[in-house]
Amino acid sequence: MNYLNFILDGTTPAPEAASGGLMATIMSFLPFLLLIPVFYFFMYRPQKKQEKETAEMRNNLMIGDEITTIGGIMGKIVKVKDEYIVIETGADRTKIKFKKTAIATVDKKANSDEKKGSSFKVSAAKAKEETKPEEKAE
Repeated sequence: MNYLNFILDGTTPAPEAASGGLMATIMSFLPFLLLIPVFYFFMYRPQKKQEKETAEMRNNLMIGDEITTIGGIMGKIVKVKDEYIVIETGADRTKIKFKKTAIATVDKKANSDEKKGSSFKVSAAKAKEETKPEEKAE
């Protein structure tokens, strides 16, 4: 109706419509502007953190680690190179070569210090068992 009066009377529309329109436009974009930080904190940042942890896990693979691939194959690492690993799986000890990016999880970490300590404990226990029967015989 205002535009019809403008054409017939030659009057200009009220200036309040222009300022109210600008404020309404800003308010209509406000929810979209608030979504940017929400997407960053709830989607982008956790994804980057997960990628960083996965890359660290793949770089720290060692011989003796028990792993699961993204295809579900489970085995023990027998060889580690820059871009690939070789795992041993199954009762017949089949060796399969995989890229490091195919590793999904490390199920059991092989630690060389723990292996040395456990073998020492086993050999000490065997030594005690061997000496006890001899003491009983005498």
